[in-house]
Amino acid sequence: MTLTLLLDLDDTLLQNKMETFIPAYLQALSKHLAEKVSPDHLVKHLMRATQIMVSNDRPDRTLKETFDQAFYPALGIDESQVHEEIEDFYQNHFTQLQGLTHPMLGAVQLVKEAIARNYALILATNPLFPLLANLHRLKWAGLEDTIPHFRIIASYETFHFAKPNPAFFMELLARDGWREQGVVMVGNDLEMDILPAKKVGIQTFLVSSPTSASMGGSLTDVLPWLDKTSAEEMMPNFSSVEAILAILKSTAAVLPVLCNKLPSQAWNARFEENEWCQTEILCHLRDVEIEVNLPRLRKAIETPNPFIAGIDTDPWAEQRNYRQQSGEKALQDFLQARLELLSLLQELPPQTWNQKVRHAIFGPTTLQELIEIIASHDRIHIRQIVQNQTCALRN
Repeated sequence: MTLTLLLDLDDTLLQNKMETFIPAYLQALSKHLAEKVSPDHLVKHLMRATQIMVSNDRPDRTLKETFDQAFYPALGIDESQVHEEIEDFYQNHFTQLQGLTHPMLGAVQLVKEAIARNYALILATNPLFPLLANLHRLKWAGLEDTIPHFRIIASYETFHFAKPNPAFFMELLARDGWREQGVVMVGNDLEMDILPAKKVGIQTFLVSSPTSASMGGSLTDVLPWLDKTSAEEMMPNFSSVEAILAILKSTAAVLPVLCNKLPSQAWNARFEENEWCQTEILCHLRDVEIEVNLPRLRKAIETPNPFIAGIDTDPWAEQRNYRQQSGEKALQDFLQARLELLSLLQELPPQTWNQKVRHAIFGPTTLQELIEIIASHDRIHIRQIVQNQTCALRN
């Protein structure tokens, strides 16, 4: 069975009580930066900036960018003034907090068995810390040898959404190329891990204490539970409004990250016969968003039971000579159009999603199903970009 495991870190793979850890972390960081910033001043604005970061819903701004814009101006300094000290803290002093944590029973066995089963492993920790801090905590959990097997480790440098935003879970899956297989979120927090994952159609396992009445169990129960759960039950269902919106946001968030993995000189190269290059994919996404998706949605929202014509957009790649265009410009134009589309959808009252539409190909349908088609189209081409880059590496 093929499966993607989304694994939380703190109090799932590692015993780490945040009510103890966070005060000690703040004290250590503020002491380290005391020559540059008053400790009380730093803690106050760090907590405020963190809350702003957690609330970020913009796919065009990383969590780090959100944090930095809220944090450094409030301190009255530039990041460059403390950059070296902060790097030194996470490299050499953050490890002093290890004594507040303990390895979690069953964590190493779970991860190693998942690797043996060839599951896709993703560290779905709340991305509020730098990558280096997350790597340290994986080591504290006894998982240092398994780190190379995690396909994605969420951190604030490159992620755009934090828990419990449903878009966080979609960003994880999009970054991994929308694998067509089962997905399970394993975490200890009902509000941060389980409910938001369920909201977007992902199967979940709640890691709970032996005395808890909640469904789930300990880490040692995860594999037996997986073995008795059918593959069909673990396939995600992305049909809810929350899932659709989260996918649309995640596409705008991950496209620049994914596309920039390919050197700019290779964006217009085809690595497989009859497959579009990265620039062609981006031009296609741009033109479909601007000329098909946005006009269709406006018509479906503003007109009672409108008729939506079918449009064959695949020939545009040759007709419009996509391969000779700028992939970077196409990406920027798509992102601008996607932000416009998201703004349009987020203003809709819930009942509007049920408005009727007549589609030339799909027949009678609803606005929600029309938008679900857009989300499905996103997943297809994100997958295509990732596969294209895999072929590039082979060549």
